[in-house]
Amino acid sequence: MSDVAAAPTPRVVLVDGVPMSGLLACPAEADPLAVVVAIHGGATTGAYFDCPGHPHLSLLRLGARLGFTVIALDRPGFGSSALYAEEFTDPARRTEMTFGAIDAILGDRGRGAGIFVLAHSNGTELALQMAAHPDRGEQLLGVEISGTGLRQQESAAAVLSTASIDNVPTGLRQLLWEPAELYPDGIVGAVRIKAGPISPGYEGGLVTNWAATITELAARVRVPVRYALAEFERVWSVDDADVREVAELFTAAPHVRTAQRINGGHNLSLGHTAAAYHLSALSFAEECRVRRLSGVPATTDFTMEAN
Repeated sequence: MSDVAAAPTPRVVLVDGVPMSGLLACPAEADPLAVVVAIHGGATTGAYFDCPGHPHLSLLRLGARLGFTVIALDRPGFGSSALYAEEFTDPARRTEMTFGAIDAILGDRGRGAGIFVLAHSNGTELALQMAAHPDRGEQLLGVEISGTGLRQQESAAAVLSTASIDNVPTGLRQLLWEPAELYPDGIVGAVRIKAGPISPGYEGGLVTNWAATITELAARVRVPVRYALAEFERVWSVDDADVREVAELFTAAPHVRTAQRINGGHNLSLGHTAAAYHLSALSFAEECRVRRLSGVPATTDFTMEAN
């Protein structure tokens, strides 16, 4: 793990006249094993997956070293498309623009076995919209989600009930970034959007209606899913029963796995254990790749993964 891959390349592409941005990391080999698309949560951009100042914790660099092409996409309404946020109120529009951005960024590059999607927090909605897409959803290799759930912890619900795109409630930092010793010094300011709205307007409705949204979307996902939660997650319930309840929403998925990440906080991709988390997520991506290539028949099963 001493050799760190080169810094990812910033990309901006036009999709239906709208600039869409992200970071791209490619393996040394011309044809990757697969493409990993990483989707960030709120108040940040694709830089979340490059852990500024700590390249050994970067998903982009690790994935490229292991033979994957990795795209950390700025979600619609973030990054270069922030000025076009009003165009993205419709989830279907966001999904089509995301697929369009992926296609444009990849261009004629090889895709290996296909596309695997990894999402964090609010990015889970977009990942599940992609996986539930009537035409392209089943083409995905699989989906990894983290920092999300069905039921919030009581203390978190009290704090988040006052949140809006204009108001950052007291106590939010404690929910998302503590225990502080889990993270490198200064990482909070390094990935947070520093000027203008921290999230597009559609995020408010996304959060408010999340329980209904995840229930509806999960039932339409027909590819393998892994649901990872941090040991020190402070927003979503980590009780075994609640974790299993989320997993059981994916009634059409051929395989659903849950995993608790020891010594991890809400922001798994930015903590001291980020490399370990990314290795486990990429291992799941590799399993999904092999499953696709080997033509293993779909059988619905559920497992709880040991850390």
